[in-house]
Amino acid sequence: MTDAMFRVLVVEDDAHIRAVLRTLLESAGYRVELAENAARGLIEARSHRPDAVLVDLGLPDRDGQQLIRDIRQFSPVPILVLSARSAEQQKIAALDGGADDYVTKPFEAGELLARLRAALRRSVRKADQSEVLKLGRLTVDLARREAMHGSEPVHFTPLEFRLLEVLARNLGLVVTQEQVIREVWGPERLDDTRRLRSYIKMLRQKIEAEPARPRVLLTEVGVGYRLVMPA
Repeated sequence: MTDAMFRVLVVEDDAHIRAVLRTLLESAGYRVELAENAARGLIEARSHRPDAVLVDLGLPDRDGQQLIRDIRQFSPVPILVLSARSAEQQKIAALDGGADDYVTKPFEAGELLARLRAALRRSVRKADQSEVLKLGRLTVDLARREAMHGSEPVHFTPLEFRLLEVLARNLGLVVTQEQVIREVWGPERLDDTRRLRSYIKMLRQKIEAEPARPRVLLTEVGVGYRLVMPA
């Protein structure tokens, strides 16, 4: 896939920086969408389904970290933070909240483009590895966010689908409860294992032939969960 086929959403309140980023990205061959605040950024992320998102943390209507968590409710799109906040704890909070990388302002154009290319490569590899899951009679297309049980469509809520995506990216591997909660709900909910168990139960109702005797979404007692392809 060439850069010209990638769409990048820039969420930045500073008009001058928006213009600079648009020129930089378009000169590198990307298609660019712009948003000046978090509310508009969320709308653009839902409607245009970009291949990557650049987010400033200091947005006028909402902190950029909240926007990242909102996007993570429905999309695994690579998210790169662009921020003047350089403290280590702020970087950790953004990454734990769902960002894939963090670039501090002022940034070098070459470094930013390199980090964007790296994030897109990782995203493409993940899509190639686990784009379509076949779980018995259930087929889940992660890229299209669609599922079919035989010829009948299966509806997942955004959170259910996000949970399935997290497990699918680690197909066959144990994913800890903390990792699942961090990626699906954010780091502020790490103690909410009851909510996680509830969503695991709902997900099993949709993907298991016998939810009470799971063969696809397995519990690793005291650790977390594992998604496996049935024999």
